[in-house]
Amino acid sequence: MATPISRRTVLGLAAGLPLSMALASCGTSGPGTSGGATYWYLNGQPQEGIRTGAVDRFTKANPDEKISPTTFQNDAYKTKIKTAIGAGQAPTIIWGWGGGSLRTYVKAGQVEDLTSWFDQNSKIKDRLFPTSFPAATVDGKIYALPCETVQPIVMYYNKKVFDSVGARPPQTWGEVMDLVPKLNAKGIAPFSLGGQSRWTNMMWLEFLFDRIGGPEVFQAVFDGQKDAWSNPAAIEALTKVQDLVRADGFIKGFSSITADSNADQALLYTGKAAMMLHGSWSYGIQQSQGGDFVSSGSLGFMNFPAVDGGKGDPSDTVGNPAQYLSISSKATDEQKKIAKDFFAKGVLDDEEIKQWIGTGGVPVVKGTQDLLAKDKNADFLKFTYDLANNAKVFAQSWDQALSPTAAETLLDNIAKLFQLSITPQQFATNLNAVIGQ
Repeated sequence: MATPISRRTVLGLAAGLPLSMALASCGTSGPGTSGGATYWYLNGQPQEGIRTGAVDRFTKANPDEKISPTTFQNDAYKTKIKTAIGAGQAPTIIWGWGGGSLRTYVKAGQVEDLTSWFDQNSKIKDRLFPTSFPAATVDGKIYALPCETVQPIVMYYNKKVFDSVGARPPQTWGEVMDLVPKLNAKGIAPFSLGGQSRWTNMMWLEFLFDRIGGPEVFQAVFDGQKDAWSNPAAIEALTKVQDLVRADGFIKGFSSITADSNADQALLYTGKAAMMLHGSWSYGIQQSQGGDFVSSGSLGFMNFPAVDGGKGDPSDTVGNPAQYLSISSKATDEQKKIAKDFFAKGVLDDEEIKQWIGTGGVPVVKGTQDLLAKDKNADFLKFTYDLANNAKVFAQSWDQALSPTAAETLLDNIAKLFQLSITPQQFATNLNAVIGQ
């Protein structure tokens, strides 16, 4: 999803580690390092240690194939990697989020086409969730290897709150709207929301677009179709979310609450809000910061409800289908070979899979059910695995799927939409103006 570092260091947070552990950039190896390949990725524990461990195991097993890593803080990385790629000084292996940024690199000829490599190594592709590949694909060709973990968006709810009001979690949008006045009458906010962060608001639209019109509604935007935001299903989704705002569906003052502070999550586990739409990484944060909320079984979770009469498949989900590794087109043949060997032998090896599970994550690998079942968080991990594996479509977060220019316009207008300062039609007009940028 978008910019906030808390979402990019979610594994560290899920393990209960402080945000301060996402240290400044370190390491010395850059794209010009002689002898072997170079690899840039994010720092912050425990994810940095897992990535570095994979490199260490590979180079130990393949001493003639050196990989020199450099780590960066989240925001610094985004600037550094964009500058380096644009200057033809990219590292051999480029860590990223796929989607819009990858598409930009592809259009400029800056990353390697891996389609034929995947054809020759079909077992590698077959072991990964199929839903992880759309964000790695541009114009029918694959330019990145999906890696690390799946991070779908989840509807969380407080079971104690629902028991106290004699209600059940909503299965349809109609039930959502029926619950709102009942919960407000009890002095409980229906939904927690860190609306100042903007991307949290975006998740509501991502699901409503899908549930009402199906994945093709946003796909038309991604494909650059003129006036795609004016699709009747899009206008209906924009209208429904404003209906929810007007009905006091969200905690009062939501537009001044930041997701980075985790205040939105505290509202759920303290019972001040009944439900919350958030990423799968939220489970670990609630576990580490919510006392016995998770261990006592008070936390419930489900996929986003269906919309009555909608065309979308209720098994669909949105979020981060994976993280992604690309290879610089400027790398030498030797460096490209090392990178591809690392992709084949080093990425998501058995040890790395175990370590991601240990952080509360679900690796983007099929067939890990037995390992997940042995973890203390087995129920949630199984839910996440099934959600990612069974989804007909796992749509990438819009602010990652779109170009940086279009994404910023999107987030700005989403904030205005939730503040009721623009209409759905004005939203569509403003976003139509940046389609294809």
